[in-house]
Amino acid sequence: MKFIKLPLFTSLAFYSFGFHAVAVEINIATVNNGHMIEMQKLSSAFEKEYPDISLNWHVYGEGSLRMRAIADIAAETNKYDVVTIGMYETPIWAKRGWLQPLNPPKSYDVNDILPAVKDGLSYNGTLYAAPFYGESSITMYRADLLADKGISLSDTPSWDDIKQAAAAIHDPSKGIYGVCLRGKPGWGDNMALISTIANSYGGQWFDMDWNPQLTSRSWSQAVNFYVDLQKNYGAPEAEKNSFNEILSLSREGKCGIWVDASVAASFLADKTKSSVADKWKFVQAPNQVTSKGSNWLWAWALAIPTSSKNFNAAQTFVTWATSKGYIELVAEKNGWANIPTGTRISTYNNDQFLQASGSFAKAELQALLAADPINNTLPPSPYQGIQFVSIPEFVSIGGVTAQKISEALEGKTSIEKALSDAQKLSIRQMQRFGYYD
Repeated sequence: MKFIKLPLFTSLAFYSFGFHAVAVEINIATVNNGHMIEMQKLSSAFEKEYPDISLNWHVYGEGSLRMRAIADIAAETNKYDVVTIGMYETPIWAKRGWLQPLNPPKSYDVNDILPAVKDGLSYNGTLYAAPFYGESSITMYRADLLADKGISLSDTPSWDDIKQAAAAIHDPSKGIYGVCLRGKPGWGDNMALISTIANSYGGQWFDMDWNPQLTSRSWSQAVNFYVDLQKNYGAPEAEKNSFNEILSLSREGKCGIWVDASVAASFLADKTKSSVADKWKFVQAPNQVTSKGSNWLWAWALAIPTSSKNFNAAQTFVTWATSKGYIELVAEKNGWANIPTGTRISTYNNDQFLQASGSFAKAELQALLAADPINNTLPPSPYQGIQFVSIPEFVSIGGVTAQKISEALEGKTSIEKALSDAQKLSIRQMQRFGYYD
């Protein structure tokens, strides 16, 4: 019997017996969003290029993904070789030693990754996750509605500008709401927006001694403004609305102004889904006292758990899936208007993409370049992140704060009590986990 020696990955996970080889199988845990579903569809191209690696996909909802990935990594059960995580998890998990640092080949061009995205997926200057999709927040508005009132928005509006414009175009009798903003509770739902409003008013989640700042003047001003704006010029039952609900309202022509994720711009511009697709314009997220932290920053990324025994094979896939070549593959199959954006400088230098994406590409790039997860608030802050705080305790602190503010928006409690209750909970959590006595 003759054995044939084949190149093996670190795990030595496949062997040749006679003329039959078993490929290294890597297990990928991912989220069920559109870009990842598309990646799964296109993965046959990877397996054709790398026949000695096979891919086994595990696709979950966002909440389920987080729970399963944390359970697997913390217990070191080695179920997943690649996990889909965001900017919130990456520095936390890297600090805990749960992730392997990435070392892609020179041809990958790490320096082509947008600086803020690279920083947000790094810990102590080392990249621990590779982005396949990124976003910031921008202002989207119906230029026709504003023009009818003789007003316009600058490229860098303030929240006062937004309020003035929303008041001018708000006309519920015609089914038009001046502004549509997230109200559904969740640290990644309404708090993503509210955190940036608080930042723009000069606020922060914690001071340099990790004291919560939710009852500060800045937070009070920001949340009072947010609730007033929603109640007077927003859509009905705003506390139930998040991204998908507002997207539907906007496509139906019912929203005049929407401040949300930059990815929304490409959906709004789809003429097959909306009769007002060509009416939208895109500028920066609103600022107020400061522009620091006024637009959020997020990326979904691929990381390799320390427990994985198939690092080389896993990194080969991560490199492929987040490369310039993969973006070009998506463009070839689906058109440049449908590529994953928000990750690479070269994307925004591509004439084909710029032509296909319309005006939103410029606004998105400007927002991504301005976002800084380190220098993130007007006063110095001890944490990384803009619309979130990259500490484990933020899930509960942000979640409770989100619920309290949503209750204030609904009229079930006062804003002052909502922030006071959230402040007390935050203090208890920080004391419990040893940030101070």
